[in-house]
Amino acid sequence: MTFEIINPASLGTPRGWNNGVLAPKDGRMLFVAGQVGLESGAPGEPPDFAAQFAGALDRVLTVVRAAGGGPEDVARMTVYVTNLAIYRASLSPLGEAWRARFGTHYAAMALVEVKGLVDRGAMVEIEATAVIGERST
Repeated sequence: MTFEIINPASLGTPRGWNNGVLAPKDGRMLFVAGQVGLESGAPGEPPDFAAQFAGALDRVLTVVRAAGGGPEDVARMTVYVTNLAIYRASLSPLGEAWRARFGTHYAAMALVEVKGLVDRGAMVEIEATAVIGERST
């Protein structure tokens, strides 16, 4: 099962995301709730932005794998950040975290700066949609 990447030339070449991902018609949709990069009740100081991003990706993939999928099945992501400047300043470690988990697979993505997130010290939260083929038994 593979996605069809939709990147119209008129929108320019995306870098680190895709404009659209067309799912195969026989896939099952998995909607992954917002995943943060730290435990809400964890003691001590929250990790830095890059570590939170990596942790949020790990949590997304934990849900996807529990449903029988993998990184290549993630079709869409919305990344919520509380500070766009910190996000931009962290692009290199964020790219490393992405490639370590997803390789060269990129979802259709959106980045949204928000005023705050529910979890104490959270600077990033990720929602995702995956399309997973039938499980082989």
